[in-house]
Amino acid sequence: MHSTTPPPSTWLGRNWKWCVPVVAALLLALFAAFIVGILALVFGAMKSSGPYQHAMREAQADPAVNAALGTPVRAGWFVQGNFSSNGPDGEANLVIPLDGAKADGTLYVVAKKQAGEWRYETLAVNVDGGERIVLEDSASSTDEH
Repeated sequence: MHSTTPPPSTWLGRNWKWCVPVVAALLLALFAAFIVGILALVFGAMKSSGPYQHAMREAQADPAVNAALGTPVRAGWFVQGNFSSNGPDGEANLVIPLDGAKADGTLYVVAKKQAGEWRYETLAVNVDGGERIVLEDSASSTDEH
């Protein structure tokens, strides 16, 4: 006698061959979206900080930076470094990629906040190819971020 097994009676039993890869792909997509969301939150916080905003204004307004990079000068997406602000005190150490029409560069920002005032120890642009443009030596800003 020949015995055949009956087909599975549940939906999952009948459809598992395509259901498992779809569920795995959805989980992977959710994980990727979570990571992208965290990165966007971190980079958004850095880009909204007082030192970042001040440094970008200075770089975009500087004639030597505009001449070396070409206009418009825009910030790249991948900001590196750290930023912390706790009331009247804080620190910023940022590396901001810059994109210009003629060349690219990197904006370096080192700042300390004391008594609510940011003091910039380093605010300079390194143009790809070697030139360094110092934007200000020890200027201060009262940005409260």
